[in-house]
Amino acid sequence: MKQSFFLLLLAVALFACKKESQNDIEFRKSYSSWLSFKKTSGDHYKYDVETSSWTGFASKTVIWVRNSKVIQRHYKVTQIGSTMYIPPSEMEWIENENEINSHKNKGAAAITLDEVYDKAQKDWLIRRDNTEITFEAKNNGMISTCGYRELSCADDCFNGIKITRIQSMAD
Repeated sequence: MKQSFFLLLLAVALFACKKESQNDIEFRKSYSSWLSFKKTSGDHYKYDVETSSWTGFASKTVIWVRNSKVIQRHYKVTQIGSTMYIPPSEMEWIENENEINSHKNKGAAAITLDEVYDKAQKDWLIRRDNTEITFEAKNNGMISTCGYRELSCADDCFNGIKITRIQSMAD
């Protein structure tokens, strides 16, 4: 009787536990790498976010952070599709601390890596029907690609972030 009760309890415990995905495991390891980097960098770093489209358009946004605050955002169009026109004033710009987010709906969001990891956990890595989730940590163990795409979507379907470089700016 005792053995049957133990087996029943074990079976209930196994089925009650949510199975942890490989993305969840990689996220936890990456987050740990981030916390270590944040400490050694004195919370003074920059990171590059790159975007691209099937239309031929591509851009790069560099975000500078000091003491958990975005202090600069630099945006640059790196490639233009053959039928696109972008005014020269929108091809490249820099926002300093008192101008952050003055270029609405352009460039990567002016957020810290703490906020990137928070958004990853609360939005981009959430399981949804008919989606595929991607998580990579190719920046010395820190987040590089995180997001999801709807399986029925054909073009520009990625919802998330692609960080190509994270660099300490510690003195």
